[in-house]
Amino acid sequence: MKMTELQQDAITELINIAFSRAAASLSQLTACRVDLEVPEVSVHLISEISGAVGKFVSGEVATVHQVFTGPVAGDAFLLLNFAGAVHLVDLLTGTEDTLGTLGASAREVVHEIGNIVRNACLGVFGNLLDVHFSFSVQHLNLADLARLVPS
Repeated sequence: MKMTELQQDAITELINIAFSRAAASLSQLTACRVDLEVPEVSVHLISEISGAVGKFVSGEVATVHQVFTGPVAGDAFLLLNFAGAVHLVDLLTGTEDTLGTLGASAREVVHEIGNIVRNACLGVFGNLLDVHFSFSVQHLNLADLARLVPS
C-alpha cells in the first residue's frame, strides 16, 4: 500500500497530536521534560518491519502490545529499547532499584506506561475521527527485536 502525500501528512499530524498528549502525560508523571521529534510515518510489509524499526532500536526491547477493533482496527505497540524502559521505570518510581533489570514490579510500571501512551494516542484518534475502539488485554513482551517481529 502506498500513501498519498495528503494521507501521509494527515496521519503524521494525527500522530504528532497524539504523541504530544502522551509526552505531556509522561512529563507530568516523571517531572522531566519530554522532547519529541516530528514523527516519521511509513507503511511496510511485515517482512520489512525489522529493518524499518531497526533504524531506531535494536537488541533487547520491551513492547506493550494491544489489539484494538472498531471502524479502524489494528495492533498498537509501544516499543522501548531495554535500557530506555529501565530508565523510564527509574524516573517514574523515583528510584534506581531496577539495577538494569525489569523485575515484576518494574514490568507493571512498563505495562502502565503502555496504558498511558495507548490511551493518549488512540484517545486522540478516536476523538478527532469520531470513532470508538474496543481493546483486548494488553501484553508486555521482553525480547530481542529480531525474535519479536516474526512472532
